[in-house]
Formats: sequence, structure tokens, C-alpha cells
Amino acid sequence: MTPAEPGRQPATLYVGMGSNVGDRLAALQAALARLARTTGVTVEAVSPVYQTEAHVLPGAAPQPDHLNAAARLRVALAPHALLDVLRKTERAAGRDHEAPRWSPRPLDLDVLLWNREAFETERLTVPHPRMEARRFVLAPLADLAPEAEIPGRGTAADLLARCTDGARVERFPGALTVPPPPHREPR
Repeated sequence: MTPAEPGRQPATLYVGMGSNVGDRLAALQAALARLARTTGVTVEAVSPVYQTEAHVLPGAAPQPDHLNAAARLRVALAPHALLDVLRKTERAAGRDHEAPRWSPRPLDLDVLLWNREAFETERLTVPHPRMEARRFVLAPLADLAPEAEIPGRGTAADLLARCTDGARVERFPGALTVPPPPHREPR
């Protein structure tokens, strides 16, 4: 558990979620449950699930399709503290962060938007720098929050309408649910 930062104003943010190894839907649902149990994090909403063609490096072997979704979180954590929570959640699902880029992965979590802010640090760039070129990111985000403002670029719906990514992205019949908040004893 990561402690909430006293006095920190809660932020609304969107996280992209993906999986193409094992029980993909269960991995995404387990990630939502783990996030919901994290002090300082509330899972407010989740998009429909999309099945998407895996991006691979040229000449690489084909990979299984991804399941992708987006979640809206309310957090009382600093951006890097939340990033640490996301990385721990990925590791708990079996993700190897030393694997080559675009390797198959049981879980991938990316901060897409943080309030309506734009910032860059050594470990985190918000808004996500490649989201406007990725239909598999934009379709769930636009489904969940079409009016979400991507600073300097337009809304999620605008970006999806302009996206030239030709990869296959289709609605998946399975669904994710917002986990109930953990029970906390009154003080």
C-alpha cells in the first residue's frame, strides 16, 4: 500500500490497461481490484473492453491479441507514487520490465492523462506521448470519456476521429467492473 499524501488535492486521471498473455480479462480485473485496495486511489469508472491487434517490431513473430481498456481514477498520490503503484501492480501480474520492447505481457498500465495537466519528468510524460497514434488507447478512452481534454491536442473523441492507426480494434464481449471500495473501519 502506498500512503496518501496528506493535504494533496485529489487528481482525476485516466490509465490505459492492456494484456495479451494468459487470462487477459482476469488480469485487467485483478489490476482494477488491486488499485481499488490502494490507499489514496479510487477507481471511478472503466471503459468497455476492446480486443486489439498486437503491435510488434518489424520482423518479429506475431503475438496474441491484446485486451485493452481505460479506467478513470481519483488519486491523492503524487504522479511518481502512482507510477510506482502501477509498476508494482504489473510485476504482481508477472510482467518482466526487462523484456524487450513490445514483448507479450500479462499486464500493461500507462498513465494517459492527469487532470488537464501536461508535464514531463525522467520517468513519466503526461499526456502519454504516443496516445494520439494508437487506436487501441484512444478507442477505450473515447468510449469512457469522449470529452476528456488532451492538453494542446483536443478531446479524446477528436483524437480518435483523426487517428490514422490502421490496426484492428474491436469491442470484446467480456466486461470489466468497477471494484467496490475496500471496507474501512470508522475511526
